[in-house]
Amino acid sequence: MIPIKLKMTTNKAFFQPLDRVAIALMLILSLLIGLLILLGDAVKPSVRDFSWQNQQIGADDTSFSVKFSRPMDRKSVEDNLKIDPPLAGKISWAGRRMVYTLLTPPPYGTNYQVQLQKAQDQFSKKEGKPRLIQPFTGSFHTRDRVILYIGADKENLGQLILYNLTQEQKKVLTPKDLVILDFKPFPNGEKILVSARTNENQDLLSAQLYTVTTGISAQSGKQAEPVGRVDLILDNKEYQNLKFDLSPDGQTIVIQRGNKANPGDFGLWFMPASPSTSGEKITPKRLQSQPGGDFTITPDSKAVAVAQGQGAAILPLQTDANKPLDFLPQFGLVQAFSKDGSQAIMVKFNTDYTRDLFLVTNQGLQKQLLRTTGSIISCQFDTASPTLYCLLTQLLPGEQYQEQPYLVAIDLKTWQQKPLLVLPPRERNVQMSLSPDGLGLLFDQVVAQTNPTASSPANTLTTDDGQPIATSSLWLMPLLPITDPAAAADIKPEQLPLSGFHPRWLP
Repeated sequence: MIPIKLKMTTNKAFFQPLDRVAIALMLILSLLIGLLILLGDAVKPSVRDFSWQNQQIGADDTSFSVKFSRPMDRKSVEDNLKIDPPLAGKISWAGRRMVYTLLTPPPYGTNYQVQLQKAQDQFSKKEGKPRLIQPFTGSFHTRDRVILYIGADKENLGQLILYNLTQEQKKVLTPKDLVILDFKPFPNGEKILVSARTNENQDLLSAQLYTVTTGISAQSGKQAEPVGRVDLILDNKEYQNLKFDLSPDGQTIVIQRGNKANPGDFGLWFMPASPSTSGEKITPKRLQSQPGGDFTITPDSKAVAVAQGQGAAILPLQTDANKPLDFLPQFGLVQAFSKDGSQAIMVKFNTDYTRDLFLVTNQGLQKQLLRTTGSIISCQFDTASPTLYCLLTQLLPGEQYQEQPYLVAIDLKTWQQKPLLVLPPRERNVQMSLSPDGLGLLFDQVVAQTNPTASSPANTLTTDDGQPIATSSLWLMPLLPITDPAAAADIKPEQLPLSGFHPRWLP
């Protein structure tokens, strides 16, 4: 027999480098799986996303969400969630996502922290092993408390001024060659829509519409536009631009215009507030309806309420608006809408020259709130409580016609009225503005010139009555709920170190 020699392969030759790596990985994974089986799922739950992390929010931001890595024991989360300073709210759930909805707008100029510790996941009780969440701390802040006004001192006469109350900083937004007549801030606070004339033209009917930037960024991390960039958006070549309003969503402008060549051509026009992305020029469109008086855009930004004839009409913002969406013949003016549009404040003009203030709701309620022998200048709903703030005047007895302005708060649940402040009769040109967080009421006190001269400068400012303004001061009144009359009685308005009039809060 011929002997056969067998060649044996060694282990070293049999296992290639890639094989050795794969075997090592399998052994490690098997070990990890075994440990997980022995120890159970011991991975701690955690917060994966907090929607307001490092964000700047305003009164329109009403809720934040927290997303977890695993299903949570909801009660333990709700019991251990802390917000500093406290913000009242209600909690709702959708799977692993929790939503916290604020009951009132957050106070402006405040930094907040959200903390969650000691909360357990959904399976802790079943397994008898408490599995606590990884401690979480989030932060956000509200917008600064910022006001706008028209300067009344020699240095900034007629210019639009922005004053940051939180940081105590002043910015002049418009140049000296423009005299501001009226303005409306955009909802994000980044721009202001203004009506202005040149200081060389005393004609109040020569106004043109502009936008001016505030230098404020509404979003955290977004680069703000430069301060005071003025852009013309509507000229006065063919039509006089009278009153105007900006829609709550900041997308539409409604203007009352009159044809210079034909005084009978008078009515409402509407136009987009910003140019299209294609760069097409903005052109206003005629609202084909009967001529009207005072007007205001509805909260949904789709219609306009206008005094028309012997009533108030709600007209859709479209070129053919001959058929109103609604008509209220018993009321002559819509004074204000609530934020959600479910309530409106309306004025009824009586034959004895008195005026009634009514609350009208979409449920059919028509409740008379008060009657005055003077004027109803303005009203605003408080978004933080069921309270209405109104600036009114009362006719004083005597042979000389005098109206005395005063501020009043009305509780819309109990109908209780609380006078806040009575102003001197000579200051009937006062205007007010309620802060977005409902914590402050801003108003002015305008003093007219007693002996105006014929040689007044071209940029002289005038009151609503056409009298030249001598000086004007701004006042801030802190507000407390109407249900706390004892504490509210001690609150007095504070004069701000600013000279101006027509104050407005930035949203």
